[in-house]
Amino acid sequence: QVQLVESGGGLVQAGGSLRLSCAASGSLFNFNAMAWYRQGPGKQRELVAAIISGGSTNYADSAKGRFTISRVNAGNTVYLQMNSLKPEDTAVYYCKADGISRSWWGQGTQVTVSS
Repeated sequence: QVQLVESGGGLVQAGGSLRLSCAASGSLFNFNAMAWYRQGPGKQRELVAAIISGGSTNYADSAKGRFTISRVNAGNTVYLQMNSLKPEDTAVYYCKADGISRSWWGQGTQVTVSS
């Protein structure tokens, strides 16, 4: 069983920065990919950024140039550095890990950006 635990969320003013962390524990193995998603109030969950085992990254257009995803600890910890935050970035941010045959989700961490 794999558990994903996110941390680093909070309240920040527009233009500020936060770094989210997601640590995997339990039955660890190499994930094919890890990613950050978010779900804003009244919105569907959307992909923010992803990183695959080879190190390639993919970003939502809204995140390009402001957010950076990185992966360490044999690939079982993933970070999301968020700079130049905007009120529209307010959401619950979820970590996701993709294995060969299934995926796991964290419980989410709230990010609130005030104007």
